Amino acid sequence: MQEVILVKNGELALKGLNRGNFESMMAKDIRRRIAPLGAFTVSRAQSTLTVRAETEGTDMQAVYDRICKVFGIAGICRAATAKKNMDDILRTAADYLAPQLRAAKTFKAEAKRADKKFPLKSPQICEEVGAYLLERFPHLRVDVHHPDVIVHIEVRDSEAYVHTGVRPGAGGMPAGSSGRAMLLVSGGIDSPVAGWMMAKRGVELYAVHFMSPPYTSERARKKVETLCEKVAAWSGRLRLFEVEFTKIQEEIRAHCPEELFTLVMRRLMMKIAGRLAEQTGCSALITGESIGQVASQTMGALLTTDAAVPQPVFRPLIGMDKEEIVTIARRIDTFETSILPYEDCCTVFTPRHPKTRPTLEEVEAAEARVDWSEMLQTAIDTAQVKNFTF
Repeated sequence: MQEVILVKNGELALKGLNRGNFESMMAKDIRRRIAPLGAFTVSRAQSTLTVRAETEGTDMQAVYDRICKVFGIAGICRAATAKKNMDDILRTAADYLAPQLRAAKTFKAEAKRADKKFPLKSPQICEEVGAYLLERFPHLRVDVHHPDVIVHIEVRDSEAYVHTGVRPGAGGMPAGSSGRAMLLVSGGIDSPVAGWMMAKRGVELYAVHFMSPPYTSERARKKVETLCEKVAAWSGRLRLFEVEFTKIQEEIRAHCPEELFTLVMRRLMMKIAGRLAEQTGCSALITGESIGQVASQTMGALLTTDAAVPQPVFRPLIGMDKEEIVTIARRIDTFETSILPYEDCCTVFTPRHPKTRPTLEEVEAAEARVDWSEMLQTAIDTAQVKNFTF
């Protein structure tokens, strides 16, 4: 008996002639993620990837935990292999699932016969498995409606598999299958969630963070790095550009109307992000903005910031309320880090009465009071780069 991990495709099955390419990308991502844990073979058949360790003693739970965060997976489970005969299937089911069955009071068996040449049909397989397990575990009884344990038997072309059910995977599309985009990441709750949501759709993430020392602390920078690391645990890899923004913000404060501080600042951030996107082959920008959440996220304000860059701006949180965003942040383990009380540069120079219905003309006029070209390029040239890989 060998333990393997079964990975079920979901949305990829709808990709027609391109399905094989998407499955190959997901398999490649899985191989890269689990390579530090040992040597493995990843085979593909019937909309399922089978991950098999090549050496005994491999920690399959650790392998399972890593694969659970790979995008493109609809379902995943640990399973035991059995030869395609009922004697071996019965023994494997009893031996492999013994801990769960001993702790349970009720069970039922479910079978899926993908190999139609197998002599028993699915109901007959269930009958034999049920009878055998009742004999091996006399304390059990069958409950077909609400069992404590469901024993799954899958009979496929080359072998059979025994497990207790497929759990939901990360979903989405394989990493990198939808291109590359630049995430504007702050230390707040929203932007890491926005990055995660786009990564789930197959977007490879690059990120830019704006720092304002001495107004922002080293702990604030480390907080953002931790957030990027947590997002990269799902996206597989992420490159972060840390841009010093202090001089630019001081010039905004000195020369621009206070009610437009935030809008001019956001436009200049977008311009820096846009230039970095061009340099790194990113086709779009990503922000964590949600319509109406703060003064700089009204429809008029968003239109003025979009006009600053040629790239499309993706805002996956645009129609979500805060509770919905927090729910995802908790799920992906970024929430507790995001609420650490370290200032980001967007909050340092917040105006007392920000304008909520700006026009593009007045914002551009305020921005034009200073020649920003050299300052923007210096900020880009001096950016620190950090890579996160899982």
